[in-house]
Parts: sequence; structure tokens; C-alpha cells
Amino acid sequence: MNTNRDKRPNILWVCTDQQRFDTLGCYGNPYVHTPNLDALAASSVFFEQAYCQSPVCTPSRASFLTGRYPVTARGRQNGADIPDSEVLVTRLLKDHGYTCGLSGKLHLSACNPQSGCTTMERRIDDGYDEFHWSHDTAPVWGLHNEYYRWLADQWGTSYKTTPRQETTWVQDGMPEEQHQTTWCAQKAIEFMRQHADDGQPWLFSVNMYDPHHPFDPPKSYLDRYLSCLDGIPLPKYVPGEENDKPIWQRQDHTGAYNHHAGYPFSEMTELDHRMVKAAYWAMCDLIDAQVGRMITVLKETGQWENTIVIFMSDHGELLGDHGIYLKGPFFYDCSIHVPLLISWPNMLAPQRVPSLVALMDLPQTLLELCNLPPYDAMQGKSMVPLLQDPTNLHRDHVFCEYLNAMPWHTEPKAFASMVRTQQYKLVVSHALPSEGELYDLSVDPSETHNVYHHPEYTAVKLKLMELLLHDWASTADPLPKRKSDW
Repeated sequence: MNTNRDKRPNILWVCTDQQRFDTLGCYGNPYVHTPNLDALAASSVFFEQAYCQSPVCTPSRASFLTGRYPVTARGRQNGADIPDSEVLVTRLLKDHGYTCGLSGKLHLSACNPQSGCTTMERRIDDGYDEFHWSHDTAPVWGLHNEYYRWLADQWGTSYKTTPRQETTWVQDGMPEEQHQTTWCAQKAIEFMRQHADDGQPWLFSVNMYDPHHPFDPPKSYLDRYLSCLDGIPLPKYVPGEENDKPIWQRQDHTGAYNHHAGYPFSEMTELDHRMVKAAYWAMCDLIDAQVGRMITVLKETGQWENTIVIFMSDHGELLGDHGIYLKGPFFYDCSIHVPLLISWPNMLAPQRVPSLVALMDLPQTLLELCNLPPYDAMQGKSMVPLLQDPTNLHRDHVFCEYLNAMPWHTEPKAFASMVRTQQYKLVVSHALPSEGELYDLSVDPSETHNVYHHPEYTAVKLKLMELLLHDWASTADPLPKRKSDW
């Protein structure tokens, strides 16, 4: 064994794609099978109210990898390239002696064949020494998708799905041992074994594509839900609720991205809705199994006690709630409230944290936990005081933005932002100032009844707009730093 090991912690950073908070047993879901993550939660700092800074992939990832607001990091849209000058926390860790690796997606640059990306997404100086790229399971990248190469080399097969008889909106995916989620975990396992005894700290990002649509878990994972299918709750939707909400809600209820991606709520039966939810949960169950494999390897290689394990997602999934599937300019909790667990045995006491936290707080938190200096460009807030005492008030509200983050809404373009306190949520439509959303979460936790124009909430709305104005002022780039008084 290497006796000169750097004592700074390793970091296993698991980030799923489009996984809402209520998909784990530890977050109160009685249907899912997530024993590994439930056990991890019991030994972790368990964040009850973690929120992303955008309900869409690239803006959220740009934010929690730089510790900056999406608009400040210039990563506010899917399909656009983050500038070379942005500095990821992985780059900072690399500069301080960490060996960094990644499997799965990164999605800080355009990943679409329409933009000419048919090889691999453009990379900035991101700090990753190993980069096992597989944005998703679509065939457009061919063997540039390393997962596809693995299927061909390891299994002598190619990616395929099989239609289900029950519904057209769910497919049987690859078997567990050949699934992209399993491949992502396998690359992490190989990395952890390789670096178990080399004396240097490491970080590995496991960025599974699941439970992002299409909804295609292994057949064995979905089949075990069939016996309880009738008991699976239908989406939370009150017919007509979209009529009192911003135009994008009305558009997506009948078209735009909702129909573009093939999940038209109004055309789906109760069986369709339940099968989609079961498939989504089954994908989360597979993630749980792979997290269990990775934790087992950490323990087998003697690295468990000196490894920070983070489990989270970049944003949530509407899953039919409010009459819409997938994602978009929507700030419901199912879209922006994500699971967040942070484990570091013997260093972070297991505890539940009720305070609001933002994913953009993670980079500053990691730097402090690793005893590294803060980076001047970051705008997040270290959660270390909260990790030490969960009764601390970390934030009294969180901020989220959607600035034309996806191209489906063209008239008007979707520009909106949100503030959420413990009791209220305000969404301001910047493209249509006369439209907006205000929810009193104490009496309407399902966010069904919009009271934006109700006179009795005028004072509340004014206070929340003041918070939103201050948040927008806070997005001002801290760089360049002042050099002198004049």
C-alpha cells in the first residue's frame, strides 16, 4: 500500500439527468426500489430542499460546475457552447493535484446533429484526464459515442429498444448488463480500482443519461411494476389549470416541445400515464443498483472512508404533472427540486438539512471541504457551515432562470425567472410582463392555483419581486477583480 497518500478526499460525483426529487424511497416514494440510495441517505447529509438554477440541462450544468449563475457563466441555453474562459471546479481540482475522470454526458456545448455535432461535444479546458463520452443513447454520434463502442467490443451488439404492448410511449431498453447507466458505472469502477493505490486524490463524474426520456428501462426492471400498475398515481393535473398561467403552459399542453418529443398529454390514456411513470421509476431503480455497485467497490478497495460521495440530478421532470411531460420554462418543484445527498464517512455527520440550498453552491463547498482556496469568479455560497450545523439558515430563498434555454417556444420566446421561499413561489415572465405565476405553497403545495393577479397577494408579490430584482443584480460577474481604488 502507498504510505505517501495525499490525505485530501476523493470525490465520486454522481449526477443523473432529469431526475425529480420524489423518485427515491428516502424522499418518501413508497413504490420505487432504491435500497442503496436509501442506505446512502441514512449515512449522508440529506438535503430536503435542493434546487437547481435552471430546469434545463446545459444552464443547470454550467451553473453547478462553475459555481456561477447560468446567465453569468454564459451557458443559459441548450445548443450553445460555454465560452473557453469559464473555469469548472474540476479544472480547479486538477490544478491542485486531483486526477479527474468522467463517464456519460457533460453537455456544456452543443450536442445536436443540426449544429454539426456528429462526433463529440466540444470541450473547454475542463480538467478531465479521462473523458468517456456518451451524451445519450441516440445513434447520431455512431462510434464516437463510447458506450456504442463498448456495446460492439464487449458484447458484439448494438443499441436497440423493443416496443411494449401496453403503450406506445414506453420501450424495453437494453438489458441491465448492457445498459448505458451500467456502462457509466462500470467506467467509474474501473477508474476507482485503477487509482486506489496511486497516492493522489481523484474525482470521477458519473453522468448517466437516465432517467431522461425516452422511457426505456430494462424489461426486468419495468415488469416488476406491472403487478401494482393500477395503484400508481396519475399525474397531478387539474383540467384547465393552464388557462390561468403563462402562454408557454398553454402551448406545451397541446404542442411545442411536449408534442415535438412525442408525449402529448391530451392523447394519452390512464394506462399510458401509469406505464410512463413506471418506466421512469424503473430507470431510477437501475440507477440505484449501479450506485450500489460503485459503493461496494469503494469499500472493497479501502477508499470508502476517504471519499466524498455526491448524488444529485441536474433538474427534474414534469412527468405529466400540470398536463405536461419532460421539461421547459416551468418552475414547478417537480422540475427544479432535485435529490441531493453528500456522504463523507467520519467527517460529515449524517443529518437531514431542511434549509433551502442551490446546486450552484456545490463548487465552493467542494473546494472548502478539500481545503482549497475559493475561486473569485464563483457566486455560490459554501454549504460547509450548514454541513456542520443543519440548523443554520443557509438561504431564505432560491433563484432559477429560463432564458430561451430551449428553442421550441418562438412566439413569444420563453424568458422567465423565479424566486422560491419556504412559503411562496413567484415566476415572472419577462417576455409577457402581464403574465406570471404566484403560488402560496402553504395552502397549494401542488402549485395548481395561480394567485398572481389576486389582490390579496399584492404585498406578497411585491416583496418577492424585490427579492427577484436583488437576485438579478447578484448575477453581475465578479470578474474582473478590482485592482485599485480608481
